[in-house]
Amino acid sequence: MSHHIPTSVVFALRLDGRGGAEKLKPGCELPADDVWMHLDYSSPHAYEWIKTSPLLPDGVRDSLQGDSSRPKLVKANGGMLLTLRCINATEGQRPDQMVALRFYISERIIVSTRRRRVPAVDEIMQDLAKNMGPLNTADWLVDVCENLAEQAGDFIDEMMDKIVRLEDEILEHRSPSRRELVEIRRQLIVLRRYLAPQRDVFSRLANEKINWLEKDDHRHLQDIADRMGRWLEDLDASIARTSLLADEINALMTEAMNR
Repeated sequence: MSHHIPTSVVFALRLDGRGGAEKLKPGCELPADDVWMHLDYSSPHAYEWIKTSPLLPDGVRDSLQGDSSRPKLVKANGGMLLTLRCINATEGQRPDQMVALRFYISERIIVSTRRRRVPAVDEIMQDLAKNMGPLNTADWLVDVCENLAEQAGDFIDEMMDKIVRLEDEILEHRSPSRRELVEIRRQLIVLRRYLAPQRDVFSRLANEKINWLEKDDHRHLQDIADRMGRWLEDLDASIARTSLLADEINALMTEAMNR
């Protein structure tokens, strides 16, 4: 049975096994191996294709159409459905309004869906353009997890720097902005809500028996899960520091009023 690429695809690529990719035309017949299709599920054509394509197992259709937002992993037909969350790096947007990336991946095919642009996908596209991208679908999976983890780690580092700056202001008896502190605390708490289950997904991926993942892939995924674990500890410590800072700011304000 021949399969065709949906006409409303954001892009369709065949990974060439050398770090690059060849663009595939919408509507053309699907090659036999290592194909990545990226769809915007808010487009009616893409929505219809996801609902009816024989390429997808029935159990993954609803999630690919945007029904799931918490990080999760479901095994289906020798492949896996993953929902992951990514820091929102769009200019002028709040980073903690995390963007969802949903994808079904098997040994030969990746179907990923989104509504808003996903920075981790853009990064893979840039790598492929330089012939430094994933060689196959297993590689793609590791790269996506790596990109998502790195972006989260960078953001947590940024938040920790802001907290250090506020602590310095208190040490110098200057009253830091209470509004900024509230905002940082809120972002950290939202981030924790998604990153804790995401770390569990990475951990599970590292230990799942999936015949198309090599030992090296498992090792790399375990490394990502471990790093995420350390960042989560940093997050918890930062949340605790923000509540101490709030007490300090209140004390400074009370002192100023008494004076």
